[in-house]
Amino acid sequence: MADYKTIRGTSTFEYEEKRSRFIATAAFADTEEKALTVLNAVRAANRTARHNVYAYVLQNGRTRYSDDGEPAKTAGTPVLETIGHAGVADVIVVVTRYFGGILLGTGGLVRAYTAAASGALQNAELVSMRLVVDCR
Repeated sequence: MADYKTIRGTSTFEYEEKRSRFIATAAFADTEEKALTVLNAVRAANRTARHNVYAYVLQNGRTRYSDDGEPAKTAGTPVLETIGHAGVADVIVVVTRYFGGILLGTGGLVRAYTAAASGALQNAELVSMRLVVDCR
């Protein structure tokens, strides 16, 4: 297994666009079960939110994303691409949207979800993971 970068713990970032609030949570998750646990915790904490969009990338190559009711490829895909551009793995990013009453359009949604996910990843503490063998 090669060295890779990930994040330590959890970080958040809030972004507002035309009265819609986007709250991004980035967290370390090295298994699908841990990623889904983070997703369910964010959903439980934001029950009144309109959307909880997510994407995760695991070191084993597994990726997954969801637009959670937003128009296709306007939410989950930008979040997944943001994780890829950050060069990290074993990470889940969940972006919660509280609708503000004004439609953003497809371009506006892509920009807003990208900005929120990017902010959460920039606030995170980056760490390098390296496989080591204890030779004691």
